[in-house]
Amino acid sequence: MKVYSVAAIFLLLTCSVFAQKPKPNAEIQKMLKEVSAKNIENSIRKLVSFGTRNTLSEQNNPTRGIGAARDWIFAEMQKISNDCGGCLTVEKQSFEQPKANRIPQPTILTNVVATLKGTTNPERIYVVSGHYDSMCSSPIDAVCDAPGANDDASGTAAVIEMARVMSKYKFDATIIFMAVAGEEQGLLGAAYFAENAKKNNWNIEAMFTNDIIGGVTTAKNSPDRNSVRVFSEGVPSNETEQEANTRRGTGGENDSASRQMARFIKETADLYSPKFSVKMIYRRDRYLRGGDHIPFLERGFTAVRFTEPNEDYDHQHQNVRTENGKFFGDTIEFVDFGYVANVTKINVASLARLAFAPARPKNIGMVTTRLGNDTELKWDAVAENDLAGYEIVWRDTTSPVWTNSQTVGNVTNFVMKNMSKDNYFFGVRAVDKAGNKSPVSFPRPVR
Repeated sequence: MKVYSVAAIFLLLTCSVFAQKPKPNAEIQKMLKEVSAKNIENSIRKLVSFGTRNTLSEQNNPTRGIGAARDWIFAEMQKISNDCGGCLTVEKQSFEQPKANRIPQPTILTNVVATLKGTTNPERIYVVSGHYDSMCSSPIDAVCDAPGANDDASGTAAVIEMARVMSKYKFDATIIFMAVAGEEQGLLGAAYFAENAKKNNWNIEAMFTNDIIGGVTTAKNSPDRNSVRVFSEGVPSNETEQEANTRRGTGGENDSASRQMARFIKETADLYSPKFSVKMIYRRDRYLRGGDHIPFLERGFTAVRFTEPNEDYDHQHQNVRTENGKFFGDTIEFVDFGYVANVTKINVASLARLAFAPARPKNIGMVTTRLGNDTELKWDAVAENDLAGYEIVWRDTTSPVWTNSQTVGNVTNFVMKNMSKDNYFFGVRAVDKAGNKSPVSFPRPVR
């Protein structure tokens, strides 16, 4: 007969308990049922109808150009706010962009920002965005037809639908729904928003950008059709040399805040979307390309990107044309509205879980004052009225996701007995009395 130590029995019991999925939140399930592929389709068709949404296109024409698109998005967000009794603060964040590489003359850019203020912790903010500008083969061609159905009317329509659905509910934290301009000119609208947030010390806990989530119809038969990529960086874009030295010494290159957010989103999808999954991509963005999450990462905010798994480059960043019998252009027939709705649902579920849950613990430390085969963790208390306590999570160093966890109560330090810090990665998350869990925070060595 095989004999187990007390520690081994404890670990076996813990693993078996936490192999079970947590119970889904009924309010989140209700939100997901309210996401409408038809609403998303209507929004994409309307955005395409403006002919072009190039950042340099007309701003005062009521039916064509970036200005018409801007005003329509603003009106849609205002309509959503009116339907919820003024629950959204809807603003046009305008600024003059000086002449730059893809800006031949100073140009007014406008982000449309709709804020759903949190009830108990409004200073904690989550941002979700899509970019509403579009382009042809040349980013500075302001007059060509640039329908931008997938890139990125799909992401903008998803954000509008998120605002419509989520505005009917109350959340502890604040959620900002945003459509930005100037993405194709160099992530300019997102950079302006992120820089202002940094200067004003906003507590943006996470930012999602949705860019090219149309599920291009030419890839309908691909094996990973029922999935969406979530890109997250490992080494932080704003990492200092001291932080780099710590990372190299502890092996934390796969445990940035953005990687923890990607794991949180995957965990959410596994719980609420069993037939449409998240594929984590361990890159900041696609190979040698970029999106609106990057200005947030560069300023120290946690951010990730949602993008379809199989891009069709004949149907993005192309003049609409037929050449040698082949059609080019980002037009409406190449967008799968049901696919966009599925990506929207994962965003909704993830944002709702974040905004319902406590803030993630801060200043997580792994105590290194002495050598030993126990692992001691400590952290700052999370200031939440309905906090139940904390959970310590761990995984093998080769595992991409957290595999085990232990509830440790409402304490700010805990010793994992007979578990060497050399053999596992550890993290800590906060849990409220309703069972809502924050993302995981990764420790750094402390004495």
